[in-house]
Amino acid sequence: MGSVPEEELEAYARMLGEVSGTGRRPRRDELDALRRSGERAGGGGYGLRDVVGAYLTATREAWGTLRGVAGAGTAIEVQRAGEAVLTALDAAMVALGEGHERAQRLLARQEEAARREFADDLLYGRSDPGRLAERAERFGLRLGGGHAVAVARGLDAYEDSQPVVRRIERELSGRFGDRDVLVVGKDGRLVCIAPGNERAVFEAFADTALRPGPGYGAARRVAVGRTHSGTSGIVRSYEEALGALDVADRLRLHPPVLRAEELLVFPVLMRDRAAMADLVRTVLGPLEQARGGAGPLLETITAHAEAGHVNAEAARRLGLGVRTFTYRLERIKVLTGYDPADPLNRYTLETAAMGARLLGWPEQPL
Repeated sequence: MGSVPEEELEAYARMLGEVSGTGRRPRRDELDALRRSGERAGGGGYGLRDVVGAYLTATREAWGTLRGVAGAGTAIEVQRAGEAVLTALDAAMVALGEGHERAQRLLARQEEAARREFADDLLYGRSDPGRLAERAERFGLRLGGGHAVAVARGLDAYEDSQPVVRRIERELSGRFGDRDVLVVGKDGRLVCIAPGNERAVFEAFADTALRPGPGYGAARRVAVGRTHSGTSGIVRSYEEALGALDVADRLRLHPPVLRAEELLVFPVLMRDRAAMADLVRTVLGPLEQARGGAGPLLETITAHAEAGHVNAEAARRLGLGVRTFTYRLERIKVLTGYDPADPLNRYTLETAAMGARLLGWPEQPL
């Protein structure tokens, strides 16, 4: 059996025979049968070219035996029969294409559903490692070595069907080919899983996600987890990437690309949440007595650190005059008892300021 069963081709030939003799157009039931034929072939893995080729061959082989052709007595009658057959052939090709396209859409939806299910099981560690490894091969992923996970987050949620997702997949496939890479949408974010030693893959993923080109939605930030071994390592790397995105938002970090290993200090700081809250309350709590609350002075501490403790640069970043900025530093010293000019005091203030941002203070009560 080829792309089309013989009985379907025989039914098609009988239709052509009637069409050639009567000049009628194909009936709805006949076109529906052709659509089902195209759908079955598409679902069976045959390309549209194979299906169309089979029906064109059947048309050519049946031509001389068609009622309207074999029984024609004049050239005009042959011409009329030919026009009827060509009209039917045109309608048949359209119906076959519709059926084949429907099958391809269904397969694509099933493939996307399978990818999402696999990604869920892989990133949440919800399946047997051996079974996961078997399923991973279907998507070109080999789980034997160490892998890392990168996560891109945009202004809008990512979905597998979005053109930008296809754009990023094409870019990575074109540059790296079949190199153990999986790109999938997950919870509104875009996830890239690849061997941890393939730094170029993650760089290309981040670059394309942040700058996908005109007409595509760009990512706002990309985070890359550390490399770990096994399926549990992928879960860990994914959680690290998500944690890096969360920390970046809380601390209002500027770099668009973050690496989890560069942010390891923050999980350490937050490991004892009660202790961190006590530090923020003790060191920075007095800032709430300031006119306008603690917020402006907390921004002053942060800007001072980000500017390398250069008052003029910190003032510029905040849009303040140097004199106003210096006054703020003095108010911090007076209210808290910690001097921003003293290295040890400054470290305490900056650590407490980081903790405040991680805890959402002063917006969120401690």
